[in-house]
Amino acid sequence: MNVAIASYSFYGLLRAGKMDLFGYLESCRYRYDLRTADIWNGMLSSTEDDYLVKVKEALVERDLTLVNLCVDGPHLWEDDPAVREQHYKDALKYLHVAEVLGAQTIRIDAGVREDTFTTEQFDWIARHYQEYAQRAHEHGYRVGPENHWGAELVPENMQNLCKAVNHPGFGVLLHFRGDAGDAVMAPWTMHTHFSWEIIENGLEASMQLLRDTGYRGAWSVEHHTGEHEYSEVAIQLAKIQDRLGRWQLTVR
Repeated sequence: MNVAIASYSFYGLLRAGKMDLFGYLESCRYRYDLRTADIWNGMLSSTEDDYLVKVKEALVERDLTLVNLCVDGPHLWEDDPAVREQHYKDALKYLHVAEVLGAQTIRIDAGVREDTFTTEQFDWIARHYQEYAQRAHEHGYRVGPENHWGAELVPENMQNLCKAVNHPGFGVLLHFRGDAGDAVMAPWTMHTHFSWEIIENGLEASMQLLRDTGYRGAWSVEHHTGEHEYSEVAIQLAKIQDRLGRWQLTVR
């Protein structure tokens, strides 16, 4: 089953000094019996190649595929041109990280804290996503935003952005919300995050929505409380696996 756990799910353990990236990878493989990783860049200690080689080796040793690299920080738009340029340089650095680690997808947000894009913002963002998507396509992965803050929370904004970028190397990390907006973004979904709230209320409908589009990516859980993470992530994971298992039975 192509299921995964977003490493942000363990930020409480990370903050308490009880988990690092290598502990997360060990947990994915041996605590949860997965063959996938979904790494949040907040767990990376460095973006330098000597460190990345160690992370890649850890993935290979555990037979783990990196289904997503989730990047906070270098979102595309900032009002200050100097900050915007620095974010661009940092984003290119993370595209390199994705390539070294063999990521299948990478999430880099659009930016813009308001609920709409100006024409200037939209054109800048779409143009740079096209650049990122071309590079991603050439290296066999996909790149795009997640619908979880600012203008990205508005489904129509994301739909317009997807149409404007219009590139096979581009996609959306769909953070399910259980509303009509999920269906708007479903055709462009490259990766998923299922929160506790969605898994408890509306999981079947949300998963079926993507199944109907022919989605072939990973089904990844994300936990947000910072407490009881080992056990509560296990509950979320089990419910995703149960639904996938039921689908397999119906196919037979």
